[in-house]
Amino acid sequence: MVEAKSLRARCLEEMEASPRGYFGGLDWLRSAFLTVPREHFVPEKVWWPRPGPDGLYPLIDRHTTPARWLKSVYLLRTPLITQIDDGAAGPDSPASGAFTSSISCITVIIELLRHLAPAPGDKVLEIGTGTGYTTALLAHRTGPGIVTTIEIDPQVADRARHRLDALGIQAHTVTGDGEQGHPPGAPYDRILSTASVRHIPPAWLRQLRPGGVLIAPLDSPFGFDLTMRLTGNGQGAATGRPVATVEFMRLRGQRTPQAYSELGWPEDIDAQRWCDYEMHADQQGQQIRIRAPHRGSAAPAHTIR
Repeated sequence: MVEAKSLRARCLEEMEASPRGYFGGLDWLRSAFLTVPREHFVPEKVWWPRPGPDGLYPLIDRHTTPARWLKSVYLLRTPLITQIDDGAAGPDSPASGAFTSSISCITVIIELLRHLAPAPGDKVLEIGTGTGYTTALLAHRTGPGIVTTIEIDPQVADRARHRLDALGIQAHTVTGDGEQGHPPGAPYDRILSTASVRHIPPAWLRQLRPGGVLIAPLDSPFGFDLTMRLTGNGQGAATGRPVATVEFMRLRGQRTPQAYSELGWPEDIDAQRWCDYEMHADQQGQQIRIRAPHRGSAAPAHTIR
């Protein structure tokens, strides 16, 4: 589809021109973005993430409004909703309810992968397959057959598996509870969660090799999630800091609110200094504290998913 390729090229140009530095100078990430057809992974019916005058989320149908659908697929900063209320709302009309699955906006996915920084041959575990688009980008970088992606919803997992297979992308798509990781493939060089958590699951820490990197959106008391980049010690613990802010759907097993004091947060918090916090997580829990900022360092930019 020539028009889709043109839209991808235009998206890349816009991101390259941004002072944000989305690609971070990484040629492999540019290549993956231009090569993998995002439109292939987007369902033919999706919801726009902002309600209309009637309070419902409008449905975008590829069959009835193909140009609008494709344009929406390649909007840089707009996610498209693929499931509402865990599938209770069918994708046949405008709907209301809680978003429970989506294809994240382009800029967020690119930044997650930039911070994850996988290398060719790295064993990667992705938590939350969703449409399979991020899985495809990961496989483009690491090589065939070494990305494992796990999705809790069987229908969502099946659809992603079919989409990946249709492009000949070799990835292990597993249906299961991502909070438990996937022990048969451990240890992993990289673990990426595309759902936010209130606390880092101990299983992820156990399955991360020494020096391995974990990227996960973390619920915070600031009113937004923090993209945490943690480095594992190979003994079930990891340490790191936030590299950006985002808004993600919560991992299903961690939707129930908890007091932040129970999640390792200090009593006194400063939202303006979110980038100055650091985290240590292990099998007993997690501790988050503020650290002294480096002189002359700029705060990472704020991203809304």
